[in-house]
Amino acid sequence: MNELTALTAISPIDGRYRGKTNVLAEYFSEYALIRYRVKVEVEYFIALCELPLPQLKSINNKIFNDLRDIYKNFSESDAQSIKDIEKVTNHDVKAVEYFLKEKFDKLGLAEYKEFIHLGLTSQDINNTALPLSVKNCLDNVYYPAIQELIDKLNLLAETWKDIPMLAKTHGQPASPTRLGKEIKVFAIRLEQQLSLLKSVPISAKFGGATGNYNAHHVAYPSYDWKQFGDKFVSKKLGLQRERWTTQISNYDNLAALCDGLKRINTIIIDLDRDFWTYISMEYFKQTIKAGEVGSSAMPHKVNPIDFENSEGNLGLSTAILEHLAHKLPVSRLQRDLTDSTVIRNMGVPFAHTLISIQSTMKGLGKLILNESALKRDLEHCWNVVAEAIQTILRREGYPKPYETLKELTRTNSTVTEESIHAFIETLNVSENVKAELRQISPFNYTGM
Repeated sequence: MNELTALTAISPIDGRYRGKTNVLAEYFSEYALIRYRVKVEVEYFIALCELPLPQLKSINNKIFNDLRDIYKNFSESDAQSIKDIEKVTNHDVKAVEYFLKEKFDKLGLAEYKEFIHLGLTSQDINNTALPLSVKNCLDNVYYPAIQELIDKLNLLAETWKDIPMLAKTHGQPASPTRLGKEIKVFAIRLEQQLSLLKSVPISAKFGGATGNYNAHHVAYPSYDWKQFGDKFVSKKLGLQRERWTTQISNYDNLAALCDGLKRINTIIIDLDRDFWTYISMEYFKQTIKAGEVGSSAMPHKVNPIDFENSEGNLGLSTAILEHLAHKLPVSRLQRDLTDSTVIRNMGVPFAHTLISIQSTMKGLGKLILNESALKRDLEHCWNVVAEAIQTILRREGYPKPYETLKELTRTNSTVTEESIHAFIETLNVSENVKAELRQISPFNYTGM
């Protein structure tokens, strides 16, 4: 069982759920990491030419397109070539450098190949390649997926905005609400957290061996390498350079990003559990697909498995994000290697979250509103209008209105429309106020 397939993969994100997560291979696979490293190295060399360094002045900028083609047309066989070089070097970034030197030979740039990786350490490459892959994944995969979920929730909120529903606080009947409004709450929460997430800087370390541009400064003391680094990271890579670092990124912004992703996960878990509960209360039925089985023993069952699948995967995603946020910003002295093995798992929480979003979307798409169940619960809970009645009585200066309604709603085993209206007739208020009170029902006492 040496061949890796969907059936032999250890992780379900590369096995059972491969169809849902394969888009992330473009950003977080070993191939992707190598390609991003190659891109950073190539763009760095071009930036040195544009500076220009004296030795690189003669390079015609027409060659830049050929250089960029190295990463734009980067293939799996190219990645394998680098992995083969790594077997000799036992260093992944050095293998990229040697690969590019071979490419320079073929492009007739052999005399310039020692300027590849000039003055850099491996973390100048890793700590730009990884943030760049995260940024691209957020822009191309994650943000669109979350926005699709928000759009779906907004659509359902609008569709069901006038559907009255008994609210439950502490699991008990509470002041009625509207189904659309309760769904809108989740849409707004996700919108707000998405906005916060987008405000987190995607930053990178790029400053030489221990962050001070030692090698750059000693070889070319007349250049402002800090300004060069700022410009390179922002203009070429679209990231923000961390100006004060050790050998590695401070990872504080990446940790903040993980925290933002966790908050969004938490909101979706809350959403999943609410819809799971609404289904259990029969407020929703689910569409049935021909041939599907809900239980191996009970033929009648249609389980809310999509929301359960989402909740479970979000839990895994959040656990990994939690570890990344706690671990990555901590490094012994100027660096240790514990970040290196951990950060390779950056794509894993994205994968579990992507599975979850797709499952939640699928679950929402299967919902069939069962209005009769909502009406049934409202009809059986006339005691929820007690709040409305006692508030109007407060307005009218009625003595002890809360206590009066408390006695009615807690001593009667069943509060009905008839018992509420009979109670209204006993009140010492004007006929106009009584008429106002009679108009209140669980179906229209839903606020603004």
